[in-house]
Amino acid sequence: MGKVDGFLLFDRETPAKEPVESRVKHYKEFQKLPSAEVLNEQAARCMNCGIPFCMSGCPLGNVIPEFNDAVYKKQWEKAYNILSTTNMFPEFTGRICPAPCEGACVLGINNPPVTIEEIEKNIIEIAFEKGFAKPRIPSKRTGKKIAVIGSGPAGMAAAYQLNQKGHSVTVFERDQKIGGLLRFGIPDFKLDKSVVERRVKFMEEEGIEFKTEVNVGVDISAEELNRNYHAIVLAIGSTTPRDLPILGRDAKGIHFAMEFLKQSNQKVSDLPFSNQNIDAKGKKVLVIGGGDTGSDCIGTSNRQGAESVHQIEIMPVPPKERDETMPWPMYPMVLKTTTSHEEGCQRQWSVNSKEFIKDENGNVKGIKLVEIEWSKDPVTKRYTSFVEKPGTEFILECDLVFLAMGFLHVQQEGLVADLGIDLDPRGNLIGTNTEFKTNQKKVFSCGDARKGQSLVVWAISEGRDCAEKVNDFLAEN
Repeated sequence: MGKVDGFLLFDRETPAKEPVESRVKHYKEFQKLPSAEVLNEQAARCMNCGIPFCMSGCPLGNVIPEFNDAVYKKQWEKAYNILSTTNMFPEFTGRICPAPCEGACVLGINNPPVTIEEIEKNIIEIAFEKGFAKPRIPSKRTGKKIAVIGSGPAGMAAAYQLNQKGHSVTVFERDQKIGGLLRFGIPDFKLDKSVVERRVKFMEEEGIEFKTEVNVGVDISAEELNRNYHAIVLAIGSTTPRDLPILGRDAKGIHFAMEFLKQSNQKVSDLPFSNQNIDAKGKKVLVIGGGDTGSDCIGTSNRQGAESVHQIEIMPVPPKERDETMPWPMYPMVLKTTTSHEEGCQRQWSVNSKEFIKDENGNVKGIKLVEIEWSKDPVTKRYTSFVEKPGTEFILECDLVFLAMGFLHVQQEGLVADLGIDLDPRGNLIGTNTEFKTNQKKVFSCGDARKGQSLVVWAISEGRDCAEKVNDFLAEN
């Protein structure tokens, strides 16, 4: 590395953020880009460690020490070239990835880890600014046509990789814009949609055809796909949400989180929406579920002017630091306070939902909760079961509820059924082997549709690896 003692000289420094009182008034990104000097110092913290565990922690296998060294030496084009060999969308992962690479950083054993995610984001932004990032147009075409169904991170990654191989790729998306979860699930204050549109424009220039507002299985039949394309990639996500079937679930004002987030993204982008308007202004909002989707509901509710926001989680509060269940280099499942939490939210853990309370008009006005106590497996030290604490029932007032408890599986009706794709025990797409191939000869699957709900960086990895298997298949057929 360029500065072998950098980790001794410089402390971890993350970007400054716009103050809460001003940033909740808009939906733009609010983290400021660091100066070149700060980036140089942060890259210098990357140690000359014998085994770079950060690379194995990254699902994409990013060559992290090498691009850190290039950043330290201010060789921005070299840094971009190194990064783009493994990651086709660093502008996405640099903003919304939970950075498992940082969890595996050797420096992180006894010091704050290197700011790998922030460095990654700045490499690609500087590459766009300086013109290093350019569309990569294939020099020749194979004549093979591929349909990619779904334009989320897995679909976009598969399409990009297959196009680079010289195949003709058409991406079908049933929503109004390309991007899937990136476009309609993640709020603009975390990922500005101009960033997504910039990448889509590059991919169009590279030769990929995007078709929006096309519901494959309805507007185009499975038979047409099979007839017109040499291979089909299903990257349709895990879109069936986990419900909370307790008494009073039919009350008005209870919504799945993605209904709310998608509609908010449509509003921010001045896109039409057909479902019921969901507005948190002046409401007592309750978010059920402690993950990133729940956090996004909190930030969006605050920007819409919620009177108050509560978030509840059935699991116990995570530890503030690694414990015996998460030794290095495992990703540390520690307490996470997001920027949305900073903007205003009361959190409570180890509570179980018993009943939604309705008013005389059928609107939700509260939820009955009870405190619970978890038991741990004596060997694994992991939580296995819980019991309710006697006498701890209470009612939390709320008039708008968002269920952010994750997703169960892929949407099974429609296209999946029409194509005759086998499902695994969880209800996701299953293949006859580990080659991303389904039980249908020329149909492949990747991303959350195959793996189950996971990280955006895993979806990109899945799409990339799936494309390689599709390319092998086309070379043989």
